[in-house]
Amino acid sequence: MAELISMPKLGFDMAEGLLQEWLKKTGDTVNEGETIAIIETDKASVEVPSFRAGVLLKILVEAGTSVPIGTPIAVIGTEGEKLDMAALGLSEAAQTETPAKTAPAAEEKPSEVEAAAAAADIVLPSAATEQAAEPAEGRLSASPVAMRMAAELGIDLRQVKGTGPGGRIIKRDIETHLTEREKVPTKATVTPSIPTPSYEPTMESYTTVPLSPMRQTIGRRMMESKTQAPHFYITSDVDMAAAMALRSQLNALLPEDQKISINDFIIKAAALALREFPNLNASFAGNEIHVQNEVNIGIAVARETGLLTVVIRDCDTKSLTQIAADARELVGRARGGRMKPDDMVGGTFTISNLGMFDVDHFIAIINPPQAAILAVGSVAQTPVVVDGQIVVGTRMKTTISADHRVTDGAEAARFMQAVTAGLEQPMRLVL
Repeated sequence: MAELISMPKLGFDMAEGLLQEWLKKTGDTVNEGETIAIIETDKASVEVPSFRAGVLLKILVEAGTSVPIGTPIAVIGTEGEKLDMAALGLSEAAQTETPAKTAPAAEEKPSEVEAAAAAADIVLPSAATEQAAEPAEGRLSASPVAMRMAAELGIDLRQVKGTGPGGRIIKRDIETHLTEREKVPTKATVTPSIPTPSYEPTMESYTTVPLSPMRQTIGRRMMESKTQAPHFYITSDVDMAAAMALRSQLNALLPEDQKISINDFIIKAAALALREFPNLNASFAGNEIHVQNEVNIGIAVARETGLLTVVIRDCDTKSLTQIAADARELVGRARGGRMKPDDMVGGTFTISNLGMFDVDHFIAIINPPQAAILAVGSVAQTPVVVDGQIVVGTRMKTTISADHRVTDGAEAARFMQAVTAGLEQPMRLVL
């Protein structure tokens, strides 16, 4: 029986995605879990696997097109099956690929994407929205992503050359336009005025670096989190001597590609503490608090374009070696720029570790809609007092940022005590 493949939701605030590339064509046989397309979000390129085995009966959205999440993009069924578009809630008049819009808006028939979106109760950008960017000599077609980027960056779409279907302006055209524009150096115009005291130096020459879509998303989400969620912070100083010794013993028994990192110890300790204090494994939802049943920990991965959070699932039930293997695989895919749909979604708590950069201590901004994030500094030797004597100790600072709408200081402090106990008595993490 034929079924629809829809644009997946690949992030908490994702509203639409760009269908970057089809790896299969109409009539191809696909296996369950086989990658059939590449979706581009504002953070990464993500592989879309087939949820079942069968034949790709019809492609509804062509490569280079942005559509809202939930919009049907293809139909999969069995070999030789007659495709009943009406049974799927789609129009019979649909073409194999989304046609370029050339007729005036008033004479257009609904496209396949529009019909499918209507059936799924999804609102697509209206013709009036695109008409706002229309030059006098004819209609200018642009994808929703391109229009949003142009509005945010102050770009006149009439100055952008479209390379999409029928000359449609798509995301990469905006990025190309920005690159070309920045090749021409500009000098800031200084308007003469009455001199006033200033503590800032006057810079007459600078280089403008446009915000990437990923950086825009990070900025928007962090601003929303910091202004909407009342953050509070608690820092703990952890004795890491026992954890470092156990890690050395375990890694001596493991091959090079299976070594366990300190971050794996931290993930496991946090996961067990979250099981004990579920309010930290929750999210704020208006008049409700959603306490999550799974412990899925996101770890922040640094890329040239910005931070990306990948999610390790069921950390409270996995062994240290399983967590280490999952982390290696996820970080590798994130840095390679080819993610899977589940890699970035479903996180219930986040850990941001800057210890590898010799950072002693920092605080992190909560990753919405989660209730807390744990910031981790480096493990370092430092003077400590033991039984009245100053000795060399091995210490690491951890700081939790928590949402005061969901939890309180005393509960967060007990959570931090549980994390500290797990790291200072690390055999708890392997039993």
